[in-house]
Amino acid sequence: MPHRPIESQRANGDAGRFVTPDEELTRPATTGRVASAPKRVAIMQPYFFPYIGYFQLIKAVDQFVVYDNIQYTKKGWINRNRFLKGGRDETFSIPLKKDSDYLNVVERRVSADFNKRKFLNHLSEAYRKAPHFDPVFALVEQVVMLAELNLFAFIRNSIDQTCAYLEIATPILVSSMLPIDHALRGSDKVIAICNALDADTYINSIGGRSLYDKDEFKRNGLTLKFLQSKPIEYRQFGAAFVPYLSIIDVMMFNEKSTVRDLIELSCDLL
Repeated sequence: MPHRPIESQRANGDAGRFVTPDEELTRPATTGRVASAPKRVAIMQPYFFPYIGYFQLIKAVDQFVVYDNIQYTKKGWINRNRFLKGGRDETFSIPLKKDSDYLNVVERRVSADFNKRKFLNHLSEAYRKAPHFDPVFALVEQVVMLAELNLFAFIRNSIDQTCAYLEIATPILVSSMLPIDHALRGSDKVIAICNALDADTYINSIGGRSLYDKDEFKRNGLTLKFLQSKPIEYRQFGAAFVPYLSIIDVMMFNEKSTVRDLIELSCDLL
């Protein structure tokens, strides 16, 4: 059996926390659906401190599902992201234990040799003069120093803690805990998850526009919408703006209230 991470609990109430397996499985349900569930749902892979559009999607829905039982992709962004270094973007990665390329994310492990303090020092050098360095670096340090080697649990915690910092209260569910046929793929799996949660609207990032068909969702009683981020620009260190970086960059250079406004107001549903 793959390692099943223990669900994290928040000290800061229920805002944006992950629903535990016991909570999910003890919810009253009829015909495979979670009773009285919210209506707007989004589903995404886990990403380590993802870009702002990820949090726009979380904020736009009533329930957010994060995949844990999907295959890890070496060339993807699950354990990688970009931050600002010397006026340019620089990629950082969470090193992984060598293992089969066919394992799911929840079955992968963070390398025991991951030099967390070196990583944090590198980030500190890049952002120590940013206006909101102290609170944001404290957040990142708390996440990075988590004593957890399960990749999904480690990455999920970055999403969880960022939601807490930004006061995003959307409940976040783990895909493997939902009562669906997990052998399903593509739109069939998305529709099954929406049905299990009694959703009437599925919201996907704009990048999935070529993957999903509105008529197919309509035939299954669902409205399909796409979230498109508006161009976002803010002052970094005075040089030309570098876009599409980790949410770390947005938080380093903006008041928390400004970040919340960018999340809520700088996107459209199509």
